[in-house]
Amino acid sequence: MDSLTQIVLGAAVGEAVLGKKVGNKAMLYGAIAGTIPDLDVLASQVTDTVTALSMHRGFTHSVLFSVVFGLLFGWIVSRYESHKDLKDWVWLFFAAFVTHPMLDSCTTWGTQLFWPFDLRLAFKNIFVIDPLYTIPFLVFLIFAMRQKRTSPKRAFYNNMGLIVSSSYLVITLLLKWAAFHQFETALENQNISYLQIDTRPAPLNTILWSANVETDNAYLLGNYSFFDSQPISFERYPKNHELLGNLIENEKVQRMIHNSENWFTITKKDEKLYFNDLRFGLMSTAPQAQNFVFQYEITVDDAGEVHFIEAPKDTRDAKKLLSELWTRVKGN
Repeated sequence: MDSLTQIVLGAAVGEAVLGKKVGNKAMLYGAIAGTIPDLDVLASQVTDTVTALSMHRGFTHSVLFSVVFGLLFGWIVSRYESHKDLKDWVWLFFAAFVTHPMLDSCTTWGTQLFWPFDLRLAFKNIFVIDPLYTIPFLVFLIFAMRQKRTSPKRAFYNNMGLIVSSSYLVITLLLKWAAFHQFETALENQNISYLQIDTRPAPLNTILWSANVETDNAYLLGNYSFFDSQPISFERYPKNHELLGNLIENEKVQRMIHNSENWFTITKKDEKLYFNDLRFGLMSTAPQAQNFVFQYEITVDDAGEVHFIEAPKDTRDAKKLLSELWTRVKGN
């Protein structure tokens, strides 16, 4: 999830664990802990694209990290804070660390919660930024922050924030199931044979849902809004995996394919090869759009080393997408 959401979650968890004993300091330390796992993004500054993508939401988003660094940060803080109970501080940092990847596992990217095991949890029931999750949570946290440390209202507001946000996550799972059923029915009605189907919410909401459908030689992409009155339509995107040629055997290419969970197409433009990660869809809701959210140019240097270079994004495309999404959410 986005940084603000993780700060709010960390602060609320910190308050729940230690708020009665140390007041707003519990929120402060919880908020700090809630942002630390995302420091793995700094890997992109010191390593190649493929390695950085492999590391993203890996070790720092694991139970192992939460245990080890919960102990370390808890010990450090207990050394200089007036509240000296080591167990209290360890529990605060562990809880703030571990709830971060638990929430991230609900997004499309997912997390390697059980690192070092090669298992990425991605339930794909909430977009990485969802105002309906974050805003009510933030409001309750602010209400709690304004109460005295010993006030029953403080715990009430904080608990309400945790309950409301968690309940919303449960609702998104139900919405995902309902949308999945609609996509399945549409494929059956259109006599489309497929290998697998993958669904996710569109940006900033859980009313509009997207589906990737794998067939033998192509992927079908479709959208469904709960306000739709017309049947779901699917756009076909050829896999074009054969365009990789001998590159398919390259170690970096194989890692990139693994990162994408095999949801990828290859396109060729002006003699350049592009790797398109389908898990995050397109920068447009228009049929046959080819501007994928995550698109990487594949290059080979003089030494034969393969490189993946992320294609730059145009801010105008993002603004256009938001406008298109608002229109599409209201139904087809």
